[in-house]
Amino acid sequence: MGYSVLVLILFSAVACLLASQQLLHFFQLESYQFPGYFRSLKRNWKHALLPGAALAVTMTAGMLVFHLAGRHPLGRTSCGVLSLCLLLVAFLLFRLSARQKAKKPLVYTPRMKRLQVVCFLFFTVLMLVLVGGSENSLSPLPVFFLLLPLNIALAGLLAWPLEKAISELYFRDAQRILREHPDLIRIGITGSWGKTSVKFILGSLLSEKYSTLITPASYNTPMGVTRVIRSQLLPGHRVFVAGMGARHVGDIREMCRLVHPSIGILTSVGEQHLDTFHTLDNIKKTKYELIDAVPAEGHCFFADDNGIVLGLYHQTSKPRSLAGLDPEQDDVWAEDIRVSPEGSAFLLCTREQKVPCKTQLLGELNIRNIVLCAAVCLKLDMTLSEIASGISRLRPVEHRLQLLNPSGGVNVIDDAFNSNIRGATQAFNVLKDFPGKRIVVTPGMVELGSREEEMNREFGRAMAPCCDLAVLVGKKRAAAIADGLKQAGFAPNRIVTVSSLVEATEYLTTAVQKGDTILFENDLPDNYQES
Repeated sequence: MGYSVLVLILFSAVACLLASQQLLHFFQLESYQFPGYFRSLKRNWKHALLPGAALAVTMTAGMLVFHLAGRHPLGRTSCGVLSLCLLLVAFLLFRLSARQKAKKPLVYTPRMKRLQVVCFLFFTVLMLVLVGGSENSLSPLPVFFLLLPLNIALAGLLAWPLEKAISELYFRDAQRILREHPDLIRIGITGSWGKTSVKFILGSLLSEKYSTLITPASYNTPMGVTRVIRSQLLPGHRVFVAGMGARHVGDIREMCRLVHPSIGILTSVGEQHLDTFHTLDNIKKTKYELIDAVPAEGHCFFADDNGIVLGLYHQTSKPRSLAGLDPEQDDVWAEDIRVSPEGSAFLLCTREQKVPCKTQLLGELNIRNIVLCAAVCLKLDMTLSEIASGISRLRPVEHRLQLLNPSGGVNVIDDAFNSNIRGATQAFNVLKDFPGKRIVVTPGMVELGSREEEMNREFGRAMAPCCDLAVLVGKKRAAAIADGLKQAGFAPNRIVTVSSLVEATEYLTTAVQKGDTILFENDLPDNYQES
């Protein structure tokens, strides 16, 4: 093989790596899971095909120009010019990708850096094999560029054994650290929704008495929790609270293999992530993996939903507690609930006593979450007065029924974290209690598999009696939401469809007045944005 062709291939590999930042971003957003990556490619097929197509056109056009100029096979100058053209196009694609405002940008973690190295090596070797050492055999390269999304997946597959080994090494180190804290109270929280809110509420309440570490933000994967344990767990911590997310059967079991919780909290079970779980029964089995992992001497806490979770409560024979709003069957409950735009007030009740509580948190669902956390605190020997004091200091969790600009002007309720039908219904009911014109801005719900259209229609029906204006973002789910709104008697002239959140914001500047309230319900992840 000539030196010039080798240089062209090396530069082509670099160009592919630069151009594929959007593809790598999809891969990272899907937690490096191949099924999710391919679903992202399907949803965003234009963005997925653009990098490879641009490089393929550049390569084909360059080869054609040099062929017509009589420079075939390509010499050193021709290969150099072609390499620079590929790099220029790739750099422009890289800049284009970098300028796109992502809610969760591509993060160059150690794993991503390792993947990029594997990509470069894989691209180089595969192009060398395709070219076969001849300047006359460069024609396969445009095809290689067109298959760039697939080549990223193949590189990820090659990197998988290494990543698995590294993950297991870190995982075992985190297990070792936990073993060195035998007196640490370990609490696992899972649910289809509400687990992050419950985690933050519980962490805040427990901090009234204990030195408590909770996993930050949405760190609810094995590697996320592993990282927290290895970097943040200190000898002085008395309680460790881990949120446990799941998108596949067995995910919670893997989390419990790490944490070994003595207390398990189940917040909810419902139709969430149906594109990976496929059935509600699979969701129930996965969430119950936490209860299975709690030892016989541990304790399980269930949110009384008068439905699936209540059924799972009755299913377990382990020590258990039920928390909710029903004084007839719950061990801890709330009554005399009063909700206003300023917050909520209620009585926190046990069989022995009651205590009045006030909080800035909005909505019945938040009160249910507080009561569930209070039940755990009581089990850990906190008094009702200590719990009530902690409740008064609770602050809204970011993007979860978070009230912004509450004094004067326009009220904004930020409930933009990924939505579900129950949480959305609660948010709509909160909005209903606000004065002035009530506006909902939403792109609808995703990750619901074949039920997505039906549930977005239900979403619209739930919204209809609670708002005066519906601003629907995007088109893929807007039709189903609009159908639900109209079925519930919502006037079509009060439904506005826009293409993006930016356009929605521009529209609102002319549509709202002082005293109005805007609810932002759900905000789609980057890999669900419409092109």
